[in-house]
Amino acid sequence: MNDTPTLAEFEDAAQNLRGIITRTPLDESLHLTELLGVPVNLKLENLQRTGSFKIRGASYRLSRLSTEERARGVVAASAGNHAQGVALAAQQLGISATIFMPLGVPVPKLLATRGYGAEVILEGATVETPLRLAAEFAERTGAVLIHPFDHRDIIVGQGTLGLELVEDMPDLETVIVGIGGGGLAAGVAAAVKARAAAEGRTVRVIGVQAHNSAAYPSSLAAGYPMQVETTPTIADGIAVARPGDLPFELIRQYVDKVVTVTEDDIARALLVLLERAKQVVEPAGAVGVAAILAGKVKASGPTVTILSGGNIDPLLLQRVVAHGLSASGRYMSLRIPLPDRPGQLARVSELLAGVGANVIEVLHTRHGQGLQISEVILQLSVETRGEEHRALVIQTLEDAGFIATVVPN
Repeated sequence: MNDTPTLAEFEDAAQNLRGIITRTPLDESLHLTELLGVPVNLKLENLQRTGSFKIRGASYRLSRLSTEERARGVVAASAGNHAQGVALAAQQLGISATIFMPLGVPVPKLLATRGYGAEVILEGATVETPLRLAAEFAERTGAVLIHPFDHRDIIVGQGTLGLELVEDMPDLETVIVGIGGGGLAAGVAAAVKARAAAEGRTVRVIGVQAHNSAAYPSSLAAGYPMQVETTPTIADGIAVARPGDLPFELIRQYVDKVVTVTEDDIARALLVLLERAKQVVEPAGAVGVAAILAGKVKASGPTVTILSGGNIDPLLLQRVVAHGLSASGRYMSLRIPLPDRPGQLARVSELLAGVGANVIEVLHTRHGQGLQISEVILQLSVETRGEEHRALVIQTLEDAGFIATVVPN
């Protein structure tokens, strides 16, 4: 690719961003190190200003606008992180910013974007409508459209994260990074490999996508960016149906492998990060850890996985933690039909206590579809200690003559 950013460009961008962004730390994960068999560090970009890496690319992109372009203002469309990055970068440079966001945007992201001084316009059920409206706004007013990933300056700005990795971990051999449109992965991969090549060594880069929104595997196989049909994912920050043209070329050249992870994998990763690393991370920022937990990454020397953002709605976090506990075999809801006679609830409670299962919540009702007049339904939320214990709980109930159905969370 002739338009590949040079090492000197990445280094210039890093100098440009000094004092604007936070140089986020690396934190060793003993748990992941034990699982992978090599030293694993977490790049805590969830502690970055605005809560994600997006401030890097946005700040660098806006810093390179001409005086005339700055006077026209900027416009962007985003469901959250890009919006906050552009809003803060514009505020710091004295540039007016208009941000189009979908109606369902999480309230913390909306308030943060407005707090950075941007004018926010809410429209549309998904980010597709804001993207269209932002383009129309730019055409109508002359404002500069700031794309979230498909621009060279954005990619160079994101790539400064890669330089930090190599500088802070000189023996680095593997980088694991999430991919949506591809701006972060493209920048990090190009920067890391350029710096490693200058030092006469190699670094492996592995990209990770959410299975429900994975445009890169099929696009890489075809050799060009393809539009794919996506399904909902909790990793909304990387839910992109088509790779960016510029990121695609760089990822094809510099990323060694792209793997996918499931919703359960991501939920488990968020739970592990909360419990073991004490880090609050959004689903899109946890896909690298999810890939390690799911066995999608093979051990290859000192490794860093990037926690790319921490902007998670508290209500979503609550749901995801419950899902992660369930996916880890540590929580389940059971639906048990019972004969409507005294002592049945006590009998179930006795059986659960006998196998050490902790009951968290109980619903006992005579009202339900398909119930006989002489039946009641018992729905229990139970804390368990893993898959084996979970299976033991179900088997114990069934051995006692109860029919226990696991209710999806």
